[in-house]
Amino acid sequence: MTSPMYTHSVPVFVQMLAALKTILSQANEHVVAKSIEPDALLQARLFPDMFPLLKQVQIAADFSRGISARLAGVDVPVVEGDQKSFADLDALLTQTLAFLDSVNPSQFEGKESSEIVLRPGTPKEKKLSGQTYLANYGLPQFFFHVTTAYDILRHNGVAIGKRDYMGAY
Repeated sequence: MTSPMYTHSVPVFVQMLAALKTILSQANEHVVAKSIEPDALLQARLFPDMFPLLKQVQIAADFSRGISARLAGVDVPVVEGDQKSFADLDALLTQTLAFLDSVNPSQFEGKESSEIVLRPGTPKEKKLSGQTYLANYGLPQFFFHVTTAYDILRHNGVAIGKRDYMGAY
């Protein structure tokens, strides 16, 4: 039997990141068809104090890698946050999906009670059980950034809907 920790994380990340990859491709097609400068979308925000689309995608990818790596007990892959284009974001998501594909479900077994330490050695250090880390911290963070990326694109006129957000399941 596959660990629920795996079932409720990696396949969900794969589904949502694959969908995000698709809607970013649609956004790229949108800017080409409408003769819009790509940065108009890549740097778009829902509100001035929020991160732009580019950063929302980077953070969603970071959370999926970090959560999966920590729960699997492997090193979190280091990925430079130097993406500047839709092609760069596509490459980031391809790289992230490849990492997620490399994680073995058996690595998640018994991780519900494992201690996960966030921001170790800093004043913001926080210790959580694997279950709490996934359900109450990791998944909400991941979905916030994926949803915000979707919302930025939809708000800026990219013709996407709920089916695009959900992807294949």
